[in-house]
Amino acid sequence: MAATAPERIVVENCAIATVDADDTEYAAGHVVVADNVIEAVGAGAAPRGLENVVRRIDGTGHLATPGLVNTHHHFYQWITRGLAQDCNLFDWLVTLYPVWARIDEEMVHAAAQGSLGMMARGGVTTAMDHHYVFPRGAGDLLGAEIRAAREMGVRFTAARGSMDRGESDGGLPPDFAVESLDVALAETEAAIDRYHDASFGSMLHIAAAPCSPFSVSTDLLREAAVLARRKGVRLHTHGSETVEEEKFCHERFGMGPTDYFESTGYLGEDVWMAHCVHMNDADITAFARTGTGVAHCPSSNARLAAGIARVPDMLAAGVPVGLGVDGTASNESGELHTELRNALLINRLGGHREHALNARQALRLGTFGGAQVLGRAAEIGSLEAGKLADLVLWKLDGIGHASIADPVAALVFGAAAPVTLSLVNGRPVVEAGRLTTVDEDAIARDTREQAQRLARIAADAS
Repeated sequence: MAATAPERIVVENCAIATVDADDTEYAAGHVVVADNVIEAVGAGAAPRGLENVVRRIDGTGHLATPGLVNTHHHFYQWITRGLAQDCNLFDWLVTLYPVWARIDEEMVHAAAQGSLGMMARGGVTTAMDHHYVFPRGAGDLLGAEIRAAREMGVRFTAARGSMDRGESDGGLPPDFAVESLDVALAETEAAIDRYHDASFGSMLHIAAAPCSPFSVSTDLLREAAVLARRKGVRLHTHGSETVEEEKFCHERFGMGPTDYFESTGYLGEDVWMAHCVHMNDADITAFARTGTGVAHCPSSNARLAAGIARVPDMLAAGVPVGLGVDGTASNESGELHTELRNALLINRLGGHREHALNARQALRLGTFGGAQVLGRAAEIGSLEAGKLADLVLWKLDGIGHASIADPVAALVFGAAAPVTLSLVNGRPVVEAGRLTTVDEDAIARDTREQAQRLARIAADAS
């Protein structure tokens, strides 16, 4: 029996930033998608005689890029936005943990829909979430997030987080919102066994992700690393986010965060950490030597007054760096495409000034850099033949961008660009700025109702 011809989507007449190894760009070019992979990328019109073209898109006035890759988030925080507005990290956590400890499965599903929807509308095709709050009796919280991602149609890395150090052990979260060491490890392994798909084109990966040095035990960090490597999945956590964390590690463990992580086996090519704001030269060298990745979250770092991460120095040393939204209780916009601009601008406030990052480096952080950090650089992160068909068509001929001749500069330096089309695995997730797979208005209603319900429950419990 003859093989069925693939269904093809052709995008033509657009500027293209491939973000390949050579940063190849076309002022006017084409992308051909065959089923769920990119078949061809090049200058000018698409090849003639293509069979089974089901859709042909005129991209005039647009820029095509790889889909954005988010490397750090906390979906559940969508329903606690706008609180603790003027706090540093530790005060913010102390304020919000008693609220977060009341979440349940229905709330998390609604929050995940809101978080995913806002990112997808802004060009994210691969989402990541770090969920670590598991109150007793709250239901299947990780499953609620995975269900939301499947409904949305985005590629997803679910980092199964954990905390085993509650208030009675000197931690910040209430005791009933943390797990025992054995339960945390068992539930993480169960999530990997149930959900992780390592195949090419997978829509779902699972990572092991104890929360942070000040909310988990040394045993949990060490045993999670052993578990992840036995199962062949990646590792994630928060690291070197604040000066308070650095002080905590020195007082409790007699060493800084990076040395502490290395002592537990928590550095390596299969590890990425969020924030990494307070890194000295030796820390950056250790990350480069071991291939440990970084999720840079510029808006959240600014919101919580954590500081400016040394991203230019990390990149110069060879550290893999991607971008992260972080939880929307510390980045209320919930968008990743705005982080392209914020990463560039905030890093120029540091020691490298105007030479810190340029527009194309910022775009690379949000695409190929994120793919590296999530271990998927062979599949996503650039527009190249054979890679998965995750791409975004940004409208740049409107009032916000039309006078900027360089399309990449327009995307990064300019206002948040509208998304005309976003494909994930070759399927439209966004068209003309609207989600195609779910009801945006229903999500807005649900998230508002769940935020109000959580506020009432938390108030009653206080």
